[in-house]
Amino acid sequence: MNHAANLISISRMILVITLIFLFERPGLFAVIYLLSGLSDVLDGAVARKTNTQSELGARLDTVADLMLVAVILVYLILRHGTEILPFVPWVILITLVRCVNLIIAACKYRSFAILHTWGNKLAGLLLFLGPPLFLISHNPAVFWPACFVGILSAVEETAVHITSSQLNVNRRSIFMKD
Repeated sequence: MNHAANLISISRMILVITLIFLFERPGLFAVIYLLSGLSDVLDGAVARKTNTQSELGARLDTVADLMLVAVILVYLILRHGTEILPFVPWVILITLVRCVNLIIAACKYRSFAILHTWGNKLAGLLLFLGPPLFLISHNPAVFWPACFVGILSAVEETAVHITSSQLNVNRRSIFMKD
C-alpha cells in the first residue's frame, strides 16, 4: 500500500500518453481525460490517507500534471488554434513565471519544487475544466478564469519562495506560515 499513490500518478502518465492517440476519438478522449483528472485527485488523497506522502510522489504528481497540460495545449492548438490564440501570451507568461519559480527553488532549496498552494490547486482545477467547457460552449472566454488565477497563483508561489526560509511544498498560501 506504500506505493499506491505513486502507482496512481504513474497511471495518470500512461493515461495522458494515451490521450495523444485519441485526438480523433472525442468520446474516448473525454473518458480518458476525466480519468486523468480523477487520478489527480486520488493520488494525493491516497497518499494523505495512508500517510505515504513522499518527495518522489510529489514529483510524480507534478510531472503527470505537466504532461496533461502539455497534451491538452497541443490538442487545443491543433483543433482550435485561432480560437485560443488570445490565450497564448498568457500561457507563455504563466510558464515563464513558473520556470522562474523552479529556478528560485533549485537555487534556494536545491530541489525541483512546485508548491501545492490553494491558488495552484484552483488554477489546476480551472485549467482542467476549461477544455470540456470550451468544447461544450464553443466560447473561448471560459479560459479567462484559468489565465487570471494561473498568473496570480504563479506570482504567489514566487512570493512564497522569496519569503520562505525552507521549502514546504504543501504550504497553502503566502498568507499562511510554514
